[in-house]
Amino acid sequence: MAEARRTWLEVSLACNGELAEAAAEILARFAPSGVVIEAITQFDPERHEYVPTEKVRVAAFLPQDEVLESTRLQLEEAYWHLRQIAKLPDLQFKLIEDQDWMAAWKEHYQPLKIGKKWLVLPAWTAADPAESRTIVNIDPAMAFGTGTHPTTQLCLLALEDYLEPDQTVIDLGCGSGILAIAALKAGAAFALALDTDPQAVQATLHNVHLNEVQTNLQVARGSLVDVLDGRFELKQAHLVLANILAPVLVQLFKEGLSRLVQPGGSIVLSGILENQADEVLAAGSETGLELHQRYQAEDWIALVMR
Repeated sequence: MAEARRTWLEVSLACNGELAEAAAEILARFAPSGVVIEAITQFDPERHEYVPTEKVRVAAFLPQDEVLESTRLQLEEAYWHLRQIAKLPDLQFKLIEDQDWMAAWKEHYQPLKIGKKWLVLPAWTAADPAESRTIVNIDPAMAFGTGTHPTTQLCLLALEDYLEPDQTVIDLGCGSGILAIAALKAGAAFALALDTDPQAVQATLHNVHLNEVQTNLQVARGSLVDVLDGRFELKQAHLVLANILAPVLVQLFKEGLSRLVQPGGSIVLSGILENQADEVLAAGSETGLELHQRYQAEDWIALVMR
């Protein structure tokens, strides 16, 4: 007798990039297989390609089992509380079978062009042989940063402007590894990618292999203190990337974040809402750094200090 196919309840919503991570955090509490954040694209007939809109899609999958109804009620209650402080649409629910799991992601996750240099491709998509952009392959199933959120995009823009060939890079809070991978593909001599979350480290290693950039790279679980203590191959770098959250950045400056930047180098600070930028800037300035450039997308800010 054939084994019955398992079915899942897909939970999704479409929102702007600013709210995507807050919605994803709610879904992740109840989704054992993780959450995916993907760009919503539309076909541009003049450019003959799919281009990102201002919206992203957040989706998770709940197993259809004896506790599904209870889980769904708890999820809807948690989401209701979030909607009291953020304008978000209703959750959408759809039953799908196991065989449609990856197809559901592939249907929505499209190539994403960022700046003049980058093309972020889902792992299953082959690049056009004539493509001139630097390609970064990311597995969106890992859901630790796929390039769709404004904070990641701002970091990639800064990376495009500030990374010079043969420089070293430290990616603090690497998530999916997208920034360290991009840096190596753009000519960095060596990159150190760190995260305190072991799942993020695994996601980074997975994406590193997809992009075949295993050499000149160290991926590890660790924090700022570990770097300063000399646990890894780099203690300083020409370019430091910190796409975290503003309050965490302020605290990290108190713990010695600026010491990661070698003399003459730069640090890219992202994950900052517009009304938090002055506080982060002040924290960096107190350690001897100076503002060199400011990037903005929607309400998100990235600061480059030197």
